[in-house]
Amino acid sequence: MSKVLSAGLPIDQASKVAILIHGRGANASGILALKDHLNLDDFALLAPEAEGNSWYPYSFMAPDSSNESAYSKAISQIEELVQDLYLKGFQSEQIYLIGFSQGACLSLEFAARFAKKYGGVIAFTGGLIGEQLRPEKYSGSFEQTPVFIGSSKNDFHVPLDRIKLSVDLLVKMGGKVKTLIFEDSDHTIRKEEIDWVNSNILS
Repeated sequence: MSKVLSAGLPIDQASKVAILIHGRGANASGILALKDHLNLDDFALLAPEAEGNSWYPYSFMAPDSSNESAYSKAISQIEELVQDLYLKGFQSEQIYLIGFSQGACLSLEFAARFAKKYGGVIAFTGGLIGEQLRPEKYSGSFEQTPVFIGSSKNDFHVPLDRIKLSVDLLVKMGGKVKTLIFEDSDHTIRKEEIDWVNSNILS
C-alpha cells in the first residue's frame, strides 16, 4: 500500500468515509485541503498519494498500453483502500470518492469498474479513462449513486466530448449524474462546484 494520509474523524468513530484523490503533480496533503471547503466535518478522510505524484504517466486518453502498469497499480491502490473499509464494517453507500483532474478521472474510473451504491462520486474536471471508452471494462450498478462532474467546456486536459461520453455510460449504469460545465478555460475547482456538491451530495 502506498502512502495514505488521514484526517477528519478517526475511522472507528466515523459513519462516512471520503477518499480524496489528488491530481498530477500534486499530493495527498494538497487534496486534503478540500476539507476546508467541502462539508466533510463528519467524515473520516483518506488521501492516498501516488508514487512520483502522478497516478499514470500520460493523458487519460492516451493508448491504454502507454499508461500501464501505472494505471492498473493506481486502480489497485484505491481498491485496497475500499476493501479495507469493507473489512472494517463500512458499506459502499458510506464511501465517497472525490478527485480533481487526474484524481477525478481515477475516481470515476474506479467507481465504474466496481459500480455499487456509493455515497457519492465527485469529479472536479475528469472523465473515464482510456483511448476509447470500452463499456465491457465496467460492471455493476450505481443504483442511483449521485455522481458530479464539473469542468470547463474548453479544458486543456479533459475534452468536453469525453465528459459527455462518460456521463452517458455512467447514466446507463444507474448513476444519478449532474454536470456543471463552465464557459471559462480554467483548470480549477470553482466555488459554484463546491456549493453544488455541498448542497446536494454532502448536505
